[in-house]
Amino acid sequence: MGYSKAQKTRTHKRIVSIASKRFREKGLAGCGIAELMKEAGLTVGGFYKHFGSREDLVAEAVNSAFAGWQRRLDAAKSGGPSMSLATLIDGYLSEAHRDNPGTGCAFSALAPEIARSDKRTRSLASERVRNDVQLIATFLSDRDKRAARSRAILIFSALVGAMSLARAVSDEALSSEMLKTVAGLLKNSRLEEQG
Repeated sequence: MGYSKAQKTRTHKRIVSIASKRFREKGLAGCGIAELMKEAGLTVGGFYKHFGSREDLVAEAVNSAFAGWQRRLDAAKSGGPSMSLATLIDGYLSEAHRDNPGTGCAFSALAPEIARSDKRTRSLASERVRNDVQLIATFLSDRDKRAARSRAILIFSALVGAMSLARAVSDEALSSEMLKTVAGLLKNSRLEEQG
């Protein structure tokens, strides 16, 4: 008996979700198709019923890992917890985010690997960087749009860089100090917020 279209869609989403988490935890090269399909409860042969290539899965998995901030902003607009630049910074530069890369930002987990990925994955990453920078800029009450964009690029770069370095060092005290220091500097560097 064959899969229904709805079942195939659910299975496809499950594979992408598993891959998204594992790639952020182990890197793009650190997790093979056989391992991912086994975790999904499927055979390697079933992979090609869902994806044309490994690169197709990588692009979908990385893309699904993006947009965490946008989802939080959408939830805030729908009555969920409010979101501000300070809460964005605190959430991003938290020890919980550092310790759980599989559910965190794809950029701090995978930026160097994305840089070496195929054109499609890099294009998706480029679009997400543009969107995240724009989202940060909306929190800045700068009348000069170019100045707000420049500050947003600096903030985004500091967030991703600090998290990447905090994960890279083996000294937990140094790692925590990096997160707290960058968060404090970003929040106290006259980065005025709207509303």
